[in-house]
Amino acid sequence: MGGNSAEREVSLKSGGAVLAALLRQGVDAHAFDPAKRSLGDLAMAEFDRVFIALHGRYGEDGCIQGALELMGLPYTGSGVMASAIGMDKWRTKLLWQAAGLPTPEWALLDANTDFAAVEKQLGLPIFVKPAREGSSIGMSKVKQPGELKAAYEKAVEFDSLVLAEKFVDGGEFTCAVLGDQPLPMIHLVPKNEFYDYEAKYIRDDTEYRCPCDLAPAQEKAIQALCLKAFNVVGCRGWGRVDVMLDSQGNPYLLEINTSPGMTDHSLVPMSARVAGIDFDALCLGILEMTL
Repeated sequence: MGGNSAEREVSLKSGGAVLAALLRQGVDAHAFDPAKRSLGDLAMAEFDRVFIALHGRYGEDGCIQGALELMGLPYTGSGVMASAIGMDKWRTKLLWQAAGLPTPEWALLDANTDFAAVEKQLGLPIFVKPAREGSSIGMSKVKQPGELKAAYEKAVEFDSLVLAEKFVDGGEFTCAVLGDQPLPMIHLVPKNEFYDYEAKYIRDDTEYRCPCDLAPAQEKAIQALCLKAFNVVGCRGWGRVDVMLDSQGNPYLLEINTSPGMTDHSLVPMSARVAGIDFDALCLGILEMTL
């Protein structure tokens, strides 16, 4: 838990909640913050396995997974390749596109981009995001012509790889995956402009609809799409796939989360509760997948 990414504070909250749950279940669990301690300490301490509650770079992108592979320590969640791909929104979209899965049209931005041409190509509004950050850090919604460059300059502070994505005019949903099963979907209804960092972790007025108010057949079809998206990337254990629906109800895959949040505002625990799995059982179930 913790780590060095821009999502450190969220990770500390997730890790604290998971640690408390495992201790309540009788697991001999201990907090380990790789920003404060050497990974050599982890190797020397003779732990049996690792629950990864790290978010963002170095924790969700394959780095810690590779280190644990070399140590021979089993760990929760996806492996090196799927973690690295999942952390990179652009390469995830390339993979989904190659597999014939729907994802919104996009363009990569850099300092030499013809921003007016991209605005014309994608149409407004446009979402601009760092390709390798999570929790909506550095993300903007461009609504007026001429604003794309400023949004790029905000995003590039967090990552040299910046993605502009066509706005899908419909509801935002997320589908958690536990093992090889999709959990009940959640319809996200933020009260501010979009489901940003503030809506995710600070505000208390974001509405989470679970059950998600879709017709059962439609929800089942989107869950199947999300499970396919999860498997195409090579994910395992658990994760979350985010989806937008357009005004006709067609789904478009946004991104994948291979180490989702486990805070009091987090989506996977919320979905699990609706499926009859409480937080402690969820944490223990994720850990048990390492056996």
